Parts: sequence; C-alpha cells; structure tokens
Amino acid sequence: MVIGETGQQLGVMPTYQALDLARDKGLDLIEVSPKAQPPVAKIMSFGQFQYQQSKQKQRKSKKVEIKIVRLSLKIGRHDLEVKAKKAKEILDEGDKVRVELILRGRERQRLDLAKEIVQNFIAENFPQTKLEQPLKIQGGNLSIIIAKN
Repeated sequence: MVIGETGQQLGVMPTYQALDLARDKGLDLIEVSPKAQPPVAKIMSFGQFQYQQSKQKQRKSKKVEIKIVRLSLKIGRHDLEVKAKKAKEILDEGDKVRVELILRGRERQRLDLAKEIVQNFIAENFPQTKLEQPLKIQGGNLSIIIAKN
C-alpha cells in the first residue's frame, strides 16, 4: 500500500514501481507500517520523516520533577492534612515529592520529634508510595523523597 506525498492513497503496487514513483518526484520511499497487511509505505523526504519522529518522541516523554512540601515542628493537624492533599496531587501528576522539615534555633534540639513528625506524615498519608531517598538529616534540615509506585 503506497501513500503519496500529500497524503492521498495511491493503492497497492509492487515495491519497484513505488520506488520508481518516489525517485521521479525526487523523494524517498519510507516503510511506515511494516506489520500491516499489506505493508504501508509513504513517499516523502527521509529527513522530514526523521524530524517528525524526533518531535513525536519528545512529546511523549515527560520530565519528572521533584516538588517540595515543607513541614515545621509546630505544624497543626489541619495543616498536615492540607500538605498531604497537595503532595497527593503532585504524586498523581507523576512527579516526586520531597518532604522537608526545617529546624530553626532551639528546635534543633528536638531532632527526635522532627523525625517522628516526618515519618508519621509519610506512614499515615502515603502507605502505597516508595521511598526514593530515605530520611536524610543535614544540619537542621530533614528531608525524604517519595514517588508513586
């Protein structure tokens, strides 16, 4: 099955005849669908075909981003629920979430409480997610990265 350069169907023809037709127009014969019965070939420029394929591939791929949800040591129950809802939305979009808790001043002495808040937040709201990065402590910052399974 041969398709012309403007998209019209030229019908079923032998390969040598389709190649001659493409050469007469100064174009290439490209097999578009080899598994079809009969195989489908299109008369077009090979460079243009490669360009369209690369554009199509770029459209399909989505870059995964890491978005941050910040907690604090003195965060309230309702605020935790709001943060969890926002994190779920981010995960549903296909991105990863970094849950961050920043300790300021004297709060740094309560590292055990901070760990507990972050771990409870993850355990209660995201039991089906996988940990991309375990709980990491750098100075007064605690962070953990989660992603959807």
